[in-house]
Amino acid sequence: SIVMLETIRVWLKRDSGQYWPSIYHTMASPCSAMAYHHDSRRIFVGQDNGAIMEFHISEDFNKMNFVKTYPAHQNRVSAITFCLASEWLISTGHDKCISWMCTRSGSMLGRHYFTSWASCLQYDHETQHAFVGDYSGQITLLKLEQNTCSVITTLKGHEGSITSLWWDPVQRLLFSGASDHSIIMWDIGGRKGRTLLLQGHHDKVQAICYIQLTRQLVSCSADGGIAVWNMDISREEAPQWLESDSCQKCEQPFFWNIKQMWDTKTIGLRQHHCRKCGQAVCGKCSTKRSSYPIMGFEFQVRVCDSCFESIKDEDRTSLATFHEGKHNISHMSMDISRGLMVTCGSDRIVKIWDMTPVVGCSLATGFSSR
Repeated sequence: SIVMLETIRVWLKRDSGQYWPSIYHTMASPCSAMAYHHDSRRIFVGQDNGAIMEFHISEDFNKMNFVKTYPAHQNRVSAITFCLASEWLISTGHDKCISWMCTRSGSMLGRHYFTSWASCLQYDHETQHAFVGDYSGQITLLKLEQNTCSVITTLKGHEGSITSLWWDPVQRLLFSGASDHSIIMWDIGGRKGRTLLLQGHHDKVQAICYIQLTRQLVSCSADGGIAVWNMDISREEAPQWLESDSCQKCEQPFFWNIKQMWDTKTIGLRQHHCRKCGQAVCGKCSTKRSSYPIMGFEFQVRVCDSCFESIKDEDRTSLATFHEGKHNISHMSMDISRGLMVTCGSDRIVKIWDMTPVVGCSLATGFSSR
């Protein structure tokens, strides 16, 4: 377990089952991001000043040697990925850019700028594609080359800044969490470009992790909510919201439809949308609320009266489990092979969770729950 603020600490589990700090290293600037490469025991720490520092941890995890500093960014480093095959250090920052540097020479290979702060990063090692989420709510897919890059596409679906990304190279799925409390699954590999919306959090989604073996998504939000989503079922896409000048049920005009209001001598109404069919409806035609988990709505949302009638009780069965982290979660990491999860809170507490009761790891890896 490795913890940061202005310090890097390595905690070792003793025979007693207690964790004790073995390394305590103070940094010159507050730490903002970290990547640890397990096999080579190399750790890369991004800082508020834009620099990334590389260290090498000894075999017994009792010593940490400084390797080099990378001048990666002009402002806070938000995310880091290390690719051993190419010896690339890829990072995003609040200077609105993604940079990739050579870890052999320490030199800058390339940079690409966005219109707003780059907040999170995922990288496909095989194809050299990078996914970058930013504060405008946009995700950019880039193809990185030795000294240049090209923008493949941009994904727009969130109404708030992107806070977390997870790329699954096996199914070619990208998951994004945002400050709008929602998660979107983007089917990158699928020809149709399917997107699934998942709404079960009541605060911004801070971290996500997809477990490919069991087809489950684990997500954590700032209020301490932990959700485990069943992605092993055929979910439905939420509809695009339709636009209309009058209610698509009773045909009453909406308040900007001055002509119809004048012609029919009626007062204009507020426009709402049914989450199940996407139709533009007035308040009177959408008085009911329902959850609809197959479309990702785990809590009650506005539906029009006819859609409400069509939803059966079994359609409301939850397709996720919800758990209480009991601290404001700011970071999360999972060791999928052992079914363990670590959450770091804004309360400066690190919690280690046994996830085997809710995640089907034992089925996939032969790991028995404790």
